[in-house]
Amino acid sequence: MLRVGFIGWRGMVGSVLMQRMREEKDFAGLDPVFFSTSNVGGAAPKECADGGLLKDGADLRELARCDVLISCQGGEYTGEVYGPLRKGKWTGYWIDAASALRMSEDAVIILDPVNAEVIRSALAKNVRAYIGGNCTVSLMLMAVSGLFRAGLVEWMTTMTYQAASGAGAAKMLELVKQIGFLTDATRKTPSENALEVDRAMILEQRSPRLPVKEFGVPLAGSLIPWIAEEMPEGQTKEEWKGMAETNKIMGIDPPVPVDGICVRVGTMRCHSQGLCIKLKKDVPLADIEQILAGGNAWVRVIPNNKESTTRCLTPTAVSGTLSVPIGRIHKLKMGPKFVGAFTVGDQLLWGAAEPLRRMLGILRSHLNA
Repeated sequence: MLRVGFIGWRGMVGSVLMQRMREEKDFAGLDPVFFSTSNVGGAAPKECADGGLLKDGADLRELARCDVLISCQGGEYTGEVYGPLRKGKWTGYWIDAASALRMSEDAVIILDPVNAEVIRSALAKNVRAYIGGNCTVSLMLMAVSGLFRAGLVEWMTTMTYQAASGAGAAKMLELVKQIGFLTDATRKTPSENALEVDRAMILEQRSPRLPVKEFGVPLAGSLIPWIAEEMPEGQTKEEWKGMAETNKIMGIDPPVPVDGICVRVGTMRCHSQGLCIKLKKDVPLADIEQILAGGNAWVRVIPNNKESTTRCLTPTAVSGTLSVPIGRIHKLKMGPKFVGAFTVGDQLLWGAAEPLRRMLGILRSHLNA
């Protein structure tokens, strides 16, 4: 029986992973072991078959007893334990949601509806590290992988609208606090005059009492056009990942240029993206839609009209689902090879937990073959 260790299973991504594994009955036939970095010896989840207690996430010997380790603990944890495990001759499989190993030559970024062939090839070559991709890149590829697979993309820009949950649970909670703070202000001085309400809201957004410990600035009723660390040539790290991870996931060489601006917006869940795609040739719009729809079983092409767009192409409609809709598909005024589109997806599912869950299933099938 495959012994699988779980680290970071109580965090946001880990909790979604646990929920999905329970829904899909993925624990059946496994010997699951649960680790903790803060509650060693505490009660483990009901699926635990090893005494029901949490093991020490820093205990390399105990970690090395597992055939597979799945980490949602973050990049710092990966940096602390992965190297020592390998130096200690551990030969198990490492599946990780963190970015620390994504660009490593001996690791594969996993998104099997998009790159199943890359994953199968890596398993055949005995690659042992399988890493979840950047949430925004993964969702973008779920939507437009058909065009990449057909070799039609010359370059692409991605203008993102990323939810607070993409930055972690503490950021989500601060957004809720900010919303409550602003709502309370309008309740204290109710008015039917829109300009008066606007002035009151701006005053409260700029108030030193607004909770901004996590974001540093207001997000509720606003946005932040900067995500992650500064990179050379004006990019942020989040924007850099667009090109680096897209080409690694798809196995494209020479690489296709992908760039844009990543923006944090005041939604709780789901990342949205406005796309501008330069095709290598003029392709009829109906053919483009057909290629996109055939990309995988979860992408949905939404008709480019107001009713369908406002009903189907929003975080509210998509949150908590595996559907990745793409709409507003039309030729741009720059020329017949330029296509505009808009897509949205739940970054806690396809952007984080779901590829890990599915990779475990692929690995089980591989080992049982």
